Amino acid sequence: MALPVIKRTRDGVATRLRIEKEALRLFATKGVDGTTIRDLALAVGVADAALYRYFTSKEEIASAIFLRHYGALAQEIRRIGELALPLPETIGELVALLCRLFDDEPDVFAFILLNQHAHLRYVQTDANAVEELRVIMQGAIARGDINLKDPDLAAAIALGSVLQPAVFKVYGRLNGRLSDRSMELTQAALGSVGASKRAPAEPCGD
Repeated sequence: MALPVIKRTRDGVATRLRIEKEALRLFATKGVDGTTIRDLALAVGVADAALYRYFTSKEEIASAIFLRHYGALAQEIRRIGELALPLPETIGELVALLCRLFDDEPDVFAFILLNQHAHLRYVQTDANAVEELRVIMQGAIARGDINLKDPDLAAAIALGSVLQPAVFKVYGRLNGRLSDRSMELTQAALGSVGASKRAPAEPCGD
């Protein structure tokens, strides 16, 4: 009698993951408000009511997906900051991380970064990618590595150096992989925050 229960549990996990995968794709392209429960059900291949066996609402799905991926990005940014590399290398690592995310997981990038303002209400302080970036900029200001004095402004400007080219990529204004432009974007980010010692930065990789 135990085997059917195990099978249903595994099927349930697989269905939940399929819901999240299709929801991420739809949210990235249509936005949460532009996606209906019917859209999700059709994409997953289940009845509308079946979705409510796994999530209470569309917003709960959005929250679960956003928190998981945004939290993972925050952890990676924190890891780079804890390496305590010179600023050009730190910025190079951050830019390379974001470029890889765009190239390898474009739906994740779009949902958590290009659409982030609609979903930051889901974020707790222990999983905030922007806060981790602000901490890095605060340290750079304290060391005199950058000319800007506001760490939030520095974080916003540096992040924008990657986000705006990413938007151009989405609309076909830039060709090739974003990672192929990592060095250029690194220099742009360093210049945008007024880095006092600008130099080419080769990312360490994955």
